[in-house]
Amino acid sequence: MNKQERLQKTLAGEPTDRPPVALWRHWPGDDQRAADLARSTIEFQRTYDWDFVKVTPASSFCVTDYGVQDEWQGDLEGTRTYTKRAIFRSLDWTEIRPLEPSRGALARQIECLRLITEGLSQDQVPILQTVFSPMAQAKNLAGRDLLIRHLRTHPDRVQTGLNALTESTLRFIDALKKLPIAGIYYAIQHASYDVFSEEEYKTFALPYDRKVLEAVPDKWWFNMAHLHGEAPMFKLAHQLPVQAVNWHDQDCDTDLAQGKLAFNGAVCGGLSRWRHLHYGTPATVREQVRTAITQTNNRRLIVSSGCVTMVTTPLSNLRAVRESVEGN
Repeated sequence: MNKQERLQKTLAGEPTDRPPVALWRHWPGDDQRAADLARSTIEFQRTYDWDFVKVTPASSFCVTDYGVQDEWQGDLEGTRTYTKRAIFRSLDWTEIRPLEPSRGALARQIECLRLITEGLSQDQVPILQTVFSPMAQAKNLAGRDLLIRHLRTHPDRVQTGLNALTESTLRFIDALKKLPIAGIYYAIQHASYDVFSEEEYKTFALPYDRKVLEAVPDKWWFNMAHLHGEAPMFKLAHQLPVQAVNWHDQDCDTDLAQGKLAFNGAVCGGLSRWRHLHYGTPATVREQVRTAITQTNNRRLIVSSGCVTMVTTPLSNLRAVRESVEGN
């Protein structure tokens, strides 16, 4: 059974030879240049032979051309720290215009993805491009606290900006259609009780999320939503038109079994990126994978962590994740 067949059967809830498995990480420094990010991604895939590749650029790739600046300051996630924002006054939201994917950082990411798809063309591995939600992009433009303040004091102005960011995202997706990818990994950061109320998410974020996800072409058979944080609004996951959902299942109240009850597609997780992958051992990793397989009755499960692995995660633990699904 090849990778695509294994994933498609998993998404449909059918038996497979083994659970599909994949991990992903940031590439600090390399993520500033298309060729370097492509090479690191390809080498990571060829080292571990994951069932799909999740391409992970810096979160700033979709907002850099609005004037934000960031740098890697040693964060173990490999994420970059924003040192300059683009939104300062509520009126600034009304000045945002959609970006063209043929120029700037978006064009650089498309070039990176082209190099990855060409480099892995013989491997026949499904590839997902990370796409950040319009609200996540807005947070990176303004910062979390200022965004929430503006949403509560000048919602119309923020929504004007969100409309422009959504259009920019739709143009990026349209450009991606020319590349042989399986779908997108859609990163949602605000479907969380730690950030928004349900009403705020439904009003200010869900309509834009649905608009983006409903624009993906039918040929993209594998699209995954990521619900970030330890308090996800998982009961809203069924409103997202995707085939799989990934969340911090080891760090929140919604475990894999509960996720399967609330969502009809595949659940992606089972491993804590800190407790199991970063601080654990190969033995604890293998034991946790067995637990995840049992918890889901070995159906509709994609073995992974709840988010990116740390850049300092022991390589023996990564190898253990890949080896643990064999024979299941």
